[in-house]
Amino acid sequence: MTNTFVIVPTYNEADNLDDLISQLLALPVAIGVIVVDDNSPDGTGQLADQWVAKEPGRVYVVHRPGKMGLGTAYIAGFKKGLAIGAQRIMTMDADFSHNPRYIPAMIELSKQKHVVIGSRYVAGGGQRNCTWKRVLLSKGANFVARSLLSLQARDATAGFRLYRREVLESIPLDRIFSSGYSFLVEMLFLCQRRGWQIGEVPIVFEDRRKGTTKISRNEVIKAQYTLLRLAFRRLRGGEPRRPKVPIPHHD
Repeated sequence: MTNTFVIVPTYNEADNLDDLISQLLALPVAIGVIVVDDNSPDGTGQLADQWVAKEPGRVYVVHRPGKMGLGTAYIAGFKKGLAIGAQRIMTMDADFSHNPRYIPAMIELSKQKHVVIGSRYVAGGGQRNCTWKRVLLSKGANFVARSLLSLQARDATAGFRLYRREVLESIPLDRIFSSGYSFLVEMLFLCQRRGWQIGEVPIVFEDRRKGTTKISRNEVIKAQYTLLRLAFRRLRGGEPRRPKVPIPHHD
């Protein structure tokens, strides 16, 4: 039975989708895929529909009317995954910057941790084919996020993650403010404040092979605002922390 689902948000990813879903379904672990498509003009949503017909129960698609932000795409995927009974829900990019080969190790670590991050910044991790500007932006954002919010994970801005079901059920998803890439930092902040145990698996992040990057100057500005807002929330305190919950022995 498939109880781990990978959310793949898409906008104009027709060049990548077939290959990505093929690789995901061929992994030596039982996983399914939830494509969240923002009405891609290149037909990505229709390709996803074809996969749903070919692999019922393993591939699902959520169609949205247009571009509404990465964070809201993840939330739509989380809700779909919870509704179909997923026990683990993962997030990854559609552009092969996150290689599917790391997923089995992430699932294995999730037997001991509530949240698992595919991390560039632990021993064995790294980045490939990225411009120096991209690397500098990533390392700078990580340093600021970890410093301002006291985040313990080495890679606080990574989008390659696994959440156990109980983690997502503990977070008021509809009240998350961030909609873009800063959603990733806000989710990690909320997970840590609730006392969930967070682990990291080293990955090599590769810059996208096809298509164009979706990060804009506007996204960077929004991320800065999110960091300041969460830092103020952290200093204000007063939020109840969820006690650490022991991991059940059964899978």
